[in-house]
Amino acid sequence: MGNLVNLEAVTLAFGPVALLDEVSLGVEDGERIGVVGRNGGGKTSLARLLAGVELPNGGRVTHTSGLHVGLLAQHDALDAADTVRAAVVGDRAEHEWAGDARIREVLGGLLSDVSRDATIGPLSGGERRRVSLAALLVTDLDLLILDEPTNHLDVEGINWLAGHLAARRHAIVVVTHDRWFLDTVCTRTWEVTGGRVEAYEGGYSAYVLAKAERSRLAATAEARRQNLLRKELAWLRRGPPARTSKPRFRIDAANALIADEPPARDRLALSRFATARLGKTVYELADVTLRLGHRVLLDRVSWHVGPGDRVAVVGVNGSGKTSLLRLLCGELPPTEGRVRIGATVRAAYLSQEVAELEGTIRVLPAVEEVARVVELGKGREVTASQLLERFGFTGDAQWTPVVELSGGERRRLQLLRLLMTGPNVLLLDEPTNDLDVETLTVLEDLLDDWAGSLVVVSHDRYFSERVADTTVALLGDGRLAALPGGIAEYLTLDRERRRSDAAPVVAASRRAGGDSRAVRKELTRLERVLDRLARRETELHDALVAHATDYQKVTGYDAELQALAAERATTEERWLTLAEELDASA
Repeated sequence: MGNLVNLEAVTLAFGPVALLDEVSLGVEDGERIGVVGRNGGGKTSLARLLAGVELPNGGRVTHTSGLHVGLLAQHDALDAADTVRAAVVGDRAEHEWAGDARIREVLGGLLSDVSRDATIGPLSGGERRRVSLAALLVTDLDLLILDEPTNHLDVEGINWLAGHLAARRHAIVVVTHDRWFLDTVCTRTWEVTGGRVEAYEGGYSAYVLAKAERSRLAATAEARRQNLLRKELAWLRRGPPARTSKPRFRIDAANALIADEPPARDRLALSRFATARLGKTVYELADVTLRLGHRVLLDRVSWHVGPGDRVAVVGVNGSGKTSLLRLLCGELPPTEGRVRIGATVRAAYLSQEVAELEGTIRVLPAVEEVARVVELGKGREVTASQLLERFGFTGDAQWTPVVELSGGERRRLQLLRLLMTGPNVLLLDEPTNDLDVETLTVLEDLLDDWAGSLVVVSHDRYFSERVADTTVALLGDGRLAALPGGIAEYLTLDRERRRSDAAPVVAASRRAGGDSRAVRKELTRLERVLDRLARRETELHDALVAHATDYQKVTGYDAELQALAAERATTEERWLTLAEELDASA
């Protein structure tokens, strides 16, 4: 089996920094490769070289003759005037693309809540991202290169994408920090580090094992790095079996590495220490109802968060996860009911937005202006400089002007400033955004010893399962449900919900004798409904622009848009189900 792409002694540099130095490697037909490494280390540049959209400074990149390559870049090149339909399926007739099971699967998996007739221009960044991804997945390609494909996808979307890619027969190269995704999709891992590309067999679990074994045999890695790798390996070996894939080789070596490694967290000791810091109550919700516009996010919810509790919150987009965090931190009052906050609670809230700092300030002073020393728990103290070291700001990097930082570095700095406030409760909204795998491992290790309560909203399944002990879900109907089975149970509930939503329409068509004419008639009716919803959405977007300064009108328009989006998603799901039913009976 020959390589589709070959890199021969490739060098790539930006200024004095060599991202790739004499790198030689290849991608075989059918390979599924995950690319990991530090932010700014050259992962995106490697993807662009493989795709042929960037040229090396030295060496050679060759493609096999007639190779069809698709690249999902971090920034899309969509035409703002196009519709979603045109961007994804081009000028193909509706009966042509609607009869293609693969296209229907991609549209249902990625764009069930986006109107086919919506114009690209007004779409959110996340919606544009999903449109770009869908356009690639419906195309016949020999090599698919994806740069951070899980950005802006929720847990359900990531689960769907992983299943879809794992079933593809063609070659895939994925740059991502999502470790669950790497384990599920990839059979080979490349680590971009220090100008080199180190190759490992297997997904993330096998990569961690092999990296730890290499470090053990070479005996050159520093003690802190060894401890981090051993703890990560112990988690992989002991973690939820539904999430991890067990390495198929060097099992004896793996057992030797983690023989004396304790569990990631001493839950009992941390709970005792957290109780001493927080008392018995952290948050107590009593019959809380929360409405935004016409939407009911919480409906008479009662919930208790105690000292030392570590809770992951999951739910579909728009179900109210961020609003729940804002409710807990006091930014959003309940519509009805009562939220009791413990008297000793010092909460720190990490939002999805990166707060801008004065451009001339440098990294270390930006952290020290919050505090010079912070207690992490169990009497352990670290200085601002030591914490910066742990999060990758080493040496002169601590004196870099904030204005020169990348998006991932700014996110790290935001998180560090938050930790330096000395909170005993952390409310984290998508904390993994823009963080590389190594930084995530450091953050998880830090949280292992942090004595306090934690509520985290994240689409990163690995991170949620790694740092949280319990999972709750917002199911879109105002309930906050406890899930003993974690995210796997949530995905099962979501599949059952989707099937039950579609069942009445399918049953109605079958009661009509299974006649395909009845199904086609229902499809036509649903298309008229979708057209009506699209027209109303356009009217509402125009109204939002015209009344941008009128808060009350904007709130009302936004609430109606949310309701329309939910109705459109349900209608499109029914349309897709009926189309599949018609296709199966043909």
